[in-house]
Amino acid sequence: MNHHKRHFTLLALAAVATLAAGPAAAQGGYPSKPITLVVPTAPGGTTDIAARMLAEPLGKALGQTVVVDNRGGANGAVAAVAVKRAEADGYTLLMQYSGYHVITPHVSAQPAQWSFEDLRPVANVFSAPQVIVVRDGLPVKTMAELIAYAKANPGKLNYASSGNGSLQHVTGAMLEQQAGIQMNHIPYKGTGPALQDLLGNQVDLTFGTPPPYMPHIASGKLRVLAVTGKSRLSSLPNVPTAAEAGLPKLDATSWFAVFAPAKTPQPVVDKLSGEIAKIMATPAFKQKAAELGATAEYMNPQQLGDYARAELARWGQVVKASKIQGD
Repeated sequence: MNHHKRHFTLLALAAVATLAAGPAAAQGGYPSKPITLVVPTAPGGTTDIAARMLAEPLGKALGQTVVVDNRGGANGAVAAVAVKRAEADGYTLLMQYSGYHVITPHVSAQPAQWSFEDLRPVANVFSAPQVIVVRDGLPVKTMAELIAYAKANPGKLNYASSGNGSLQHVTGAMLEQQAGIQMNHIPYKGTGPALQDLLGNQVDLTFGTPPPYMPHIASGKLRVLAVTGKSRLSSLPNVPTAAEAGLPKLDATSWFAVFAPAKTPQPVVDKLSGEIAKIMATPAFKQKAAELGATAEYMNPQQLGDYARAELARWGQVVKASKIQGD
C-alpha cells in the first residue's frame, strides 16, 4: 500500500513540476525540423532583406534551418494565404510588410482572401521611413526642384511602386495631393523589379524603404531627395525630411514583422518572439539595420497586435483621402 501511495505521490509531484515549468516544457520538442519563413515579395526588397537578416541567426538560436521562401503576388495575398492555411505548429511563418497588412485591406477590389484574425503577431523586426529617390539623369536635386519640374511637365513623370495599393503607391498619391502635381503611377510586382527599371531609366522616381536603395545612392546611380519619416536618418544625415522640404504631412513609415498562423500555440509564439528579441538586441543586428536606413525596433506579440490595429485605422483614413483603388 505504501508503495502505491509513494508511486502516486511521485506522479503527482511530476505533474506539478511539469505545470510549474510552464508552457516551454510542454513545447520542449520545438523546433524539431526546419522552419519556413515566407516572404510576400520578390527578392531584393526590404521585406526580403529583413527575412534574410533574421533567418540565419534565428536558425542558429533554435538549432534548425530557417528557409526563406519568396512568394510574391496579389499584393501579399499569395504569401498570407499560404501561411494562413499552413499547419499552426510554428514551422511556417510570414515576414509581413506593413503595406500589405494595413493598406491593402482598404484598397483591394478583390474579396479578402485573408484577414487580421488569420495571422498571429510574433514580433516586429524593422521599422523604416521611405526615401524619395530619382534616377540620376533626372534634372532635379531637391524636392522643390522635383515639384517645379512636375508642374512644368504635367503627366510626364513616371513613378514606380511595388504594386497597386502598396505604400509606395499611397505615398505617390499623397505627394501629388499635397504638392498639387500630376504623375503617372507604374505598378510592379515588388520593389526588386521596380528598382531595376529605375536603374535602367525606364521610370523617373520611386518611394521605398531605404535598404535596397542604399548601395545605389552610395554609388551615385540614384539620387535621394527626402526621407518620409519624422527625423533624418543617421545613414543619410544630409537628406532632409519631407517636412523640412516643405511637405509636413508626407509622413510614411513602414514596418516588417513576423506573423504565424492564427492557432499557433502560445508557447511556440513566445519562444520565437523571445529568440527574435535576443537577436535584435545584438549590436551587430542593430548596426546592420542602421546602415540600411532601418531601425531594429522589437515589439512583442501584444504590442505588435495593438500597433497593427492602430495602423489599420490610420491608413484607412489616408487611403480614403487619397481616393486610391487597388487591383
